[in-house]
Amino acid sequence: MIKMFFDFPETWQLNLGQHVGNFVRWLVQNYAPFFDAIKGGILWFLLQTRDLFLWIPWPIVLIFIFILGWKIKNWKSGVTFTVLIFTIGIMGLWDEMMLTLSIVLVSVIIACIIGVPLGIMVAYNERMESIVRPILDGMQTMPSFVYLIPAIMLFGLGSVPAVFATVIYSTPPAIRLTTLAINGVSKEMVEAGHAFGSTTWQILTKIELPQAFPTIMMGINQTTMMAMAMVVISSMIGARGLGLNVLQAINRIDIGLGFEAGISIVILAITIDRITQSIANKYKFPK
Repeated sequence: MIKMFFDFPETWQLNLGQHVGNFVRWLVQNYAPFFDAIKGGILWFLLQTRDLFLWIPWPIVLIFIFILGWKIKNWKSGVTFTVLIFTIGIMGLWDEMMLTLSIVLVSVIIACIIGVPLGIMVAYNERMESIVRPILDGMQTMPSFVYLIPAIMLFGLGSVPAVFATVIYSTPPAIRLTTLAINGVSKEMVEAGHAFGSTTWQILTKIELPQAFPTIMMGINQTTMMAMAMVVISSMIGARGLGLNVLQAINRIDIGLGFEAGISIVILAITIDRITQSIANKYKFPK
């Protein structure tokens, strides 16, 4: 009798996980052609990006990085970025870096295509915001390993499920900061646009987006950093690149390989972070 006050009643359990699993299996059984089409599109985009990155000669890449850093900040930043990326090359991980970069870039592009327009829609609709906000909270607090399960069930093993899981994990910052950016635009400027007869589209493209651009870029920056955080986890389901080297180092207890792959991921993340931040600061809308 006393035990029933300490143990939660089994008859009240919902078995929510079982229902979610059944739903995913139902999707796989009934909409396999749809997911195959998505897999084919993502795989084509990923292979084209990967082949392009591996085809470009390494000196051209370094020159491009130097020019990019020089133009968006200064020549010292260009030299710093170039030296950092060159360091990955002299550790013998150039191809692995390119494979990682291709997965991250494809994931970030897809996440931004989804996140930025959705963030604008949420900013314009308070009811939609009340629905989307708890979903984003769940997406950001859910352990990233959990995303690998539906990714494997829907797309199998390889780079495509890695991209799918990375997109889910990294999209929330793009949505949140886009919404924050649009809501933070001066109401007086928006009202002035309406007073001059501007349409909603004109106000969005000529007033709101230019002013919101730095914050939106911060959202893209955070999306990219979260995509980088999934590099090692994605390697567990077949994604190649620096993350696979880290996984192999763990399996072999190889400290040297683990250090080289780990520091390469850090270098790549720092370089991308500084470049995206510099772009946001350089093109900040004047107040």
